[in-house]
Amino acid sequence: MAKVFVRHGSFTFGGGAVIMLALHREALERRGWIDEDDFGLCFALARLTPGTTVLAFCAGIGLRMRGLSGAMVALLASSLPCAVMVIAATALFAFWQDNHWVQAAIHGAIAAAVALTVWGVWSIASPYLKGPTLYRALLIAATAFLLFQVVGLSPIQVILTAAVGGALFPPKATPTADGVA
Repeated sequence: MAKVFVRHGSFTFGGGAVIMLALHREALERRGWIDEDDFGLCFALARLTPGTTVLAFCAGIGLRMRGLSGAMVALLASSLPCAVMVIAATALFAFWQDNHWVQAAIHGAIAAAVALTVWGVWSIASPYLKGPTLYRALLIAATAFLLFQVVGLSPIQVILTAAVGGALFPPKATPTADGVA
């Protein structure tokens, strides 16, 4: 378990959504450690916690897999190696920050990180966006955007408001192939 979290927490670039997507592939599709509901729960709770979402997410996955010891292993494995790399990268950046080539490389990396983040978010959210649920999710997303951008609520206020709205207006059950919802 530690090997997976070291690899994905420290060597997956592109931001939190991309790391979570890589862990989705590894923990659900390849290894079957958790199911889609546990993944969604960890994702949602990580978004609600202050601080680094990826660390909260990794701790949540570890907790669902192996309890408190799993949470500690996942947290340490996903944070310590990358912390060392950040310190080294910061020292190198301070030395090379005025170099034109380094600045151009950083701008390219930013563009790629945005694209990977959008792709990662869509990949994580798309299983929940089928049929009427899509319109409900779009309404919640548009309302969240307006609450943040126009009204000026903080991100935590927006997320909590969306959670309350989602709970008050649950999705309608859709019939399955055998006619049972």
